[in-house]
Amino acid sequence: MDAAKETQNQILQMTQFILNEAKDKSEEISAKALQEFSVEKLKVVNSGKDKIRQEYDRKAKQIETQNAIARSTAINRSRLEKIKARQDVISQIAGDTKAALEQQLKDEAKMRDFITKLIVQGLLMLLEDEVEVRCRAADDKLVAACLAAAAQEYSKVVEAETGAKKACKLTLDSATKLPPAPSAGHEHGPSCLGGVVLACQKGTITIDNTIDSRLHLVLEQAKPTIRQLLFAGK
Repeated sequence: MDAAKETQNQILQMTQFILNEAKDKSEEISAKALQEFSVEKLKVVNSGKDKIRQEYDRKAKQIETQNAIARSTAINRSRLEKIKARQDVISQIAGDTKAALEQQLKDEAKMRDFITKLIVQGLLMLLEDEVEVRCRAADDKLVAACLAAAAQEYSKVVEAETGAKKACKLTLDSATKLPPAPSAGHEHGPSCLGGVVLACQKGTITIDNTIDSRLHLVLEQAKPTIRQLLFAGK
C-alpha cells in the first residue's frame, strides 16, 4: 500500500516536473519570439523611416534645384530685358543722331565742306598717287566739285607735316556707286546717307568714309560714355 502511494507520488512529481519544464520552455519560446518580433518590427520601422527620410531629402533637393533654376531664369530674363532696354535707348539715340545729321547735311555748303574733309582724311590714310572716289549717283556733281579742293588740302597737310611735296590724282568712279539714301518702304535694303569710299590699286584697297561708317564708329566709341551717363548705378 505504501509502495503504491510512493509510486503515485513519484508519478505526480514527474508529471509536475514535465509540466513545469514545458511551461518554462513555452515561456522561453514566447519570450524569444517576442524578442525576434520586436527586432523585426524595429527593422521595419527604421527601414520605413529611412525611406521616408530619403524621399524627403530627394524632394527637398528637387525643390531646391527647381527654385535655383527659377531664380537663375528670372535673373537672366531681367538681365536680358535690361540689355534690350539699354539697346533700345542707344538705338533711339543713333536714330535721332542720324536724323539730325541728315537735316544738317541738307545745307549744300556744309555738305561740300564735309565731303572734302572726308576725302582728305581718306587720302592721308592711303598716301597713294592715284585714287578713285566712289559716291552715291545722286552725289556725283557734289563730289566732283570737291575733288580739286580735297587734292589741294591733302598736298598742303602732307607738306606741313613732313616738308615733302606730294600730289594725288583724284577721279570720280563712274562704274561703282554707293547705295541710294534710305527711303520709306525700303528700310531693309542697302542704303547710304552719303559720304565717300576711296579706292586705289585697282580697287584692292579701299577706305570707307561714308557717313554711315563714321556715324557707326562714333556711336561705338561713345557707347561707354552713353551707358555711364544714362545707366550709371542701374
